[in-house]
Amino acid sequence: MKAIVRYVVPVIGFVTAAAGVTVSAHHSFAPFDLSMEKTITGTVSRFEWTNPHSWIWVDVPNEKGGVDSWAVEGMSPNYLARRGWSKSTLKPGEKVTNAIRPLRNGQNGGMFLRATLADGQVLTQTGQPKD
Repeated sequence: MKAIVRYVVPVIGFVTAAAGVTVSAHHSFAPFDLSMEKTITGTVSRFEWTNPHSWIWVDVPNEKGGVDSWAVEGMSPNYLARRGWSKSTLKPGEKVTNAIRPLRNGQNGGMFLRATLADGQVLTQTGQPKD
């Protein structure tokens, strides 16, 4: 029995530690430049109400007369739903101005801070959960 405990306890410890590293890496802010706030204005092409994070895809006009697709990462649907959001909060074709923390690598994307809709409504992810 002592021999089993001697081998099982270290294995359980290793698995627990490895799982903790995976979870903590998933919630890293490393890809985003937290020292910058960038504003993008465009049209919602899709709103993905998915776990573990929601995604807002915005088509943003560029200097060349074309459109760039931006991926904006938000909180989980569970978190957002408790703050009044739903899967239909943002609709394709809707004009939106997003404040984001841009990606460090310069690609078209970032972490959601807030959005302003065409009617002036401001959407955030913060605030107290609604009961």
